[in-house]
Amino acid sequence: MSADTKIVVIPTYNEKENIERIIRKVRSLQGDFHVLVIDDGSPDGTAGIVKSLMEEFAGSLFIIEREGKLGLGTAYLAGFRWALERGYDFIIEMDADFSHNPDDLPRLIAACDSEADVAVGSRYCKGVSVVNWPVGRLLMSYFASVYVRLMLGINVYDTTAGFVCYRRKVLEAIDFDKVRMKGYGFQIEMKYTACKLGFKIKEVSVIFVDRTEGTSKMSSGIFGEAFWGVMGLRMRKITGRQK
Repeated sequence: MSADTKIVVIPTYNEKENIERIIRKVRSLQGDFHVLVIDDGSPDGTAGIVKSLMEEFAGSLFIIEREGKLGLGTAYLAGFRWALERGYDFIIEMDADFSHNPDDLPRLIAACDSEADVAVGSRYCKGVSVVNWPVGRLLMSYFASVYVRLMLGINVYDTTAGFVCYRRKVLEAIDFDKVRMKGYGFQIEMKYTACKLGFKIKEVSVIFVDRTEGTSKMSSGIFGEAFWGVMGLRMRKITGRQK
């Protein structure tokens, strides 16, 4: 595989309205971004749409199909393992619904390439950059990040962000078998672990736009897992993967 290869890992569940558009957009960008879709048995045919595009994007579009909803965190870990095994240098996680703007992908890569080990597409590092969210959800998300930052003592404003670029050495260092949180708490755990292992995290300001197609998977239960999980993280000793 050539140097500085990049792959975007996109977890999906019922994203038929968005998946083809997001794949085509990512593949249209300069920089030759590959795409790996992790589909959790979407009954709406999301996986079928991806597979119908794989001949057109041969060698740059891939899919892992799983049976049933197994959790956002486990989807990303499956994607990370797959990407590491195939030698990718930069591994990016993002949503399928265009709430994360694919045009920001080169900026995340540039941040990792020049000065950081982890680049976070951040909604909160320069005020609040969120469009179309209900006030209640915005406040929940914003103050969840404040709570995490204070509890864990990490200098990251958007700790729950799901738009993140990792250099491969970061994911190689993290022991995936010890990652415990499955929902959006997973995002917190990964950033905290990277920080505790000594990696540099840089936030890149992005504008987050709520989805216009499909249905959100967000719930108060997801935030509940993150809230209680943070307490456990604070008490845990973080160690890297054993070589």
